Amino acid sequence: MSKDGGGLRVRVKTARKRTPQSTRWLERQLNDPYVKRAKADGYRSRAAYKLIELDERFGFVKGKKRVVDLGIAPGGWSQVVGRQNPKAAIVGIDLLPVDPIDNVIILQMDFMADAAPARLIEELGGAPDLVLSDMAANTVGHPQTDALRTMALVEAGLAFAIETLEPGGAFIGKVFAGGADAALVAEMKRNFATVKHAKPPASRKGSSEWYVVAQGFKGRRAVEEER
Repeated sequence: MSKDGGGLRVRVKTARKRTPQSTRWLERQLNDPYVKRAKADGYRSRAAYKLIELDERFGFVKGKKRVVDLGIAPGGWSQVVGRQNPKAAIVGIDLLPVDPIDNVIILQMDFMADAAPARLIEELGGAPDLVLSDMAANTVGHPQTDALRTMALVEAGLAFAIETLEPGGAFIGKVFAGGADAALVAEMKRNFATVKHAKPPASRKGSSEWYVVAQGFKGRRAVEEER
């Protein structure tokens, strides 16, 4: 490695078995202040600060008793919730293996599987009052296809939240390309008192990810009566 800017920035030389793309990724990681901060604070990833910053703005974590973390890997979001609400029941799910987290139940399974929603509620011990979704589909390199695949996960996460949330609960989900589409936003507004889009500072400037924050779940009966 070499340094420039008076030793402030780390540059990574391209190793024989490392592609230029992986070299750029490694250099970005080594120079990312959020990565360094995450290591210092004991969080598993820089993504923890996305949730922290969203919560500082919208205040949806405090006081929550039962939380579902969709796409939990590597576990930073559940760590944040656990630190703020030590007594909260937290259940996370992901296709990838996740190292154990204190007081968090982790399911390694596909959230899109038919059995997943019931299993989450069973492990949680009741209806959630907060559903978090940092799920994103594996990219194939075609922007429109990637956006559609991720939007399908957002829609599935929202459907789960609407089906299971306690009245007054909240849903936070990752979306792309400036936010959720009009139909999805309309569905959220039917079911939640407020719906906002936000891009937290911890989200890289070059990333197309945004987050939708839906708060004040109206309850299934109330929504049915409005229709």
